[in-house]
Amino acid sequence: MIKERLSKLEEMRKLGEKPYRNDFMPNAQAGVLERRFEGKDRAALESVPDRFAVAGRIVRFNRFGKAIFADLLDETGKIQIFLQQKTLGENGYARAKLLDIGDIVGVVGPLARTNTGELTVIVERCDLLVKNLRPMPEKWHGLKDVEIRYRQRYVDMIANPEVRDIFRKRAKAIKLIRNFLEDRGYIELETPTMHPIPGGATAKPFVTHHNALDIDLYMRIATELYLKRLVVGGFERVYELGRVFRNEGVSTWHNPEFTLLEFYQAYATMTDLMALTEELFYHLAKEVAGSPSITFLDHTIDLTPPFERMDIRETIMKHRGLSRADLDNIEVLRERAKPYGDVENKSKGELIFQIYEGGLEPHVVKPTFVTGFPVEVSPLSRRNNDDPSIVDRFELIIAGKEFANAFSELNDPMDQRSRFEEQLRRGGEENPKELDEDFLRALEVGMPPTAGEGIGIDRLMMLLIGARSIREVIPFPLLKPEAKTS
Repeated sequence: MIKERLSKLEEMRKLGEKPYRNDFMPNAQAGVLERRFEGKDRAALESVPDRFAVAGRIVRFNRFGKAIFADLLDETGKIQIFLQQKTLGENGYARAKLLDIGDIVGVVGPLARTNTGELTVIVERCDLLVKNLRPMPEKWHGLKDVEIRYRQRYVDMIANPEVRDIFRKRAKAIKLIRNFLEDRGYIELETPTMHPIPGGATAKPFVTHHNALDIDLYMRIATELYLKRLVVGGFERVYELGRVFRNEGVSTWHNPEFTLLEFYQAYATMTDLMALTEELFYHLAKEVAGSPSITFLDHTIDLTPPFERMDIRETIMKHRGLSRADLDNIEVLRERAKPYGDVENKSKGELIFQIYEGGLEPHVVKPTFVTGFPVEVSPLSRRNNDDPSIVDRFELIIAGKEFANAFSELNDPMDQRSRFEEQLRRGGEENPKELDEDFLRALEVGMPPTAGEGIGIDRLMMLLIGARSIREVIPFPLLKPEAKTS
């Protein structure tokens, strides 16, 4: 097929066509013309003297003797074009007959309405702008093959206009988030992508090497520790929307490279961020999804505030039949946590969290702020005033999935050093290998009481459009290498 199209391209050149040109200037777009002339009948269109120049990709091509009907697709939509020898001349029509589905052309002509009522450009001039050398997959209209869709996203977006709509909604959501935060006094600043010491989350980092300095660096797993440095420096409301990288598996909920929103507010608590989060999610649902009620993972989710509240330990006692004394008995906790993972060398707090995360979180459907996290699983969170075994932290859970993580920040440098040292003692690929002394120094300079939050933008988009896979909302998700053909 590629050979055949190359042959057509050569034949068109012999007929005087100059493909891959850059001198065709459209003055109209398909969807705009459809809206502008909606309801105009044939007689009304005949009275329009304008000639319209439209460029786009051919997505339908039907020959009928000495005439061709085709559909031209641009960013705004489709419009029918009509090519005939009487109008184009013998040479022009000979070139038009060599066109294929997938070619990008520019056409000029007046508008008309066919007998079937379809708005049509009567082509007086047709320029081949780009010859499609690689035919679209068979039955590419409404392309369903997931492998092709994700690997050849450029084809997916041509074949499935709703995919382009997803990415328009993504762009809209990001713009709305920025406006929402900046209207409330936040400023966006950029922080380093390569870190000398990974931190701000528990995750395995990607490692790279800086040749000039001869040092290993880590692609950031979070923006947290640098944004907190900005708070120390006097930025009382600061945020960043950026890419982060975690060397983890690929699934319907995980992509190793993803977009993370983190924001920090001085003189605020996690309770303040609960109210802000409710307002943000409600605002995005109305503006992007069109309603605060969304269908997601077979559930109807209502994002109208207020959201539910749930304490981890109280929920375990209620739904697992444990007493307060049981939560203080490590043997009981180990037995109850066994179905959800390894229990060796884990503290009471870690086991309590394991029971919650494995057995209870998947069943939380309504938007719910989960609180009461053990200090052992929250190394950057401030201890609760009344119970130092837990921290002032919440996660927003919807349909069994985490969408936000927030807490009143730990700003006690001695407590923070102690928790970092505990991470070092535990070891493992997901914990830092050395203390971040510069961050500790920043805390010693003094960080005001602060609350901070992280929201995964890709998961948020899944919620807003009702997607079942994170790959649906990322233009180019990471995939296994394509199998080589011999």
